[in-house]
Amino acid sequence: MPGRTPLFSRATGAFAYGAAAGLAVDLLVGDPRRGHPVAAFGRAAARVEDALWRDHRGRGALHTAVCAGTTVAAGALAARAVRGSRAGSAALTAAAVWSVVGGTTLGREARAIGGALAAGDLEVARERLPHLCGRDPQSLDGPAMARAVVESVAENTSDAVVGALFWGAVAGVPGLVGFRAVNTLDAMVGHKSPRYRRYGWASARLDDVAGWPGARLTAALATVAGPDPRGAVRAWRADAARHPSPNAGPVEASFAGALGVRLGGTLSYAGRVEHRPVLNGEGRPVEVADIDRAVRLSRRVTGLTLVACVGGRMIASALKRRNA
Repeated sequence: MPGRTPLFSRATGAFAYGAAAGLAVDLLVGDPRRGHPVAAFGRAAARVEDALWRDHRGRGALHTAVCAGTTVAAGALAARAVRGSRAGSAALTAAAVWSVVGGTTLGREARAIGGALAAGDLEVARERLPHLCGRDPQSLDGPAMARAVVESVAENTSDAVVGALFWGAVAGVPGLVGFRAVNTLDAMVGHKSPRYRRYGWASARLDDVAGWPGARLTAALATVAGPDPRGAVRAWRADAARHPSPNAGPVEASFAGALGVRLGGTLSYAGRVEHRPVLNGEGRPVEVADIDRAVRLSRRVTGLTLVACVGGRMIASALKRRNA
């Protein structure tokens, strides 16, 4: 009598159990307070930048290749070292997921700002806003800060959670740490300041490519998990392409439509004013209570992402066995 086909292959099981454990640890304790691997990567990347910086795209591409390539290689070596042990592979995946996702800390920071806004303490809210996004807090009143928080929750759900899990499902631990490295490099050098307009070009473009599938998955799951799926689809289709970022557009538009609020408009980064298109113009202005609604939507999207990624790996494994 032939044996039953296992539900999970060894690799898929290690990813499923490890990713679930990593998300559970993140839910319970959030980011590590000291010795955060992403912070250590940032310090190392800054030292590489000190050695390589020139106002030149080629130097910036080398910086990106060195930092991201070294991280992926380290992840691959670690995964290879535990490849023979399902428990070891799952533990390594859990540690990697905990290190690279930031959903719980994202929610805590957003709710802390929301609490300050609800209490009418704009100065505390302004002090905390830079922990969440790069906006100039002194230029924002209460409603503008609430909008900035909702936009940041939406965008970081893709960058800090969904994108990492997607690439983890595709490429295991190297995918997890590689995506986070690319995303961190974009945050460090990918903006269009005079210093980084050319040097950060490669990091910004690589982040656009790496973030593309996760952003669409985030938008789709926000549509499914949100209180207004039709509104999310409508805003996504009508407004996403108008956003200057190819990945933030679908995510922020779908969150706006799902929550029934208007996002986008005028904003300021370090004194530089940008006039962005309005997303979901049919919605109402963002209120403080919408911050908590956005955080809850982000958490639902995180749970659905785990299900989707594990399910995708199971389907891929089944198709591979069938074609073998």
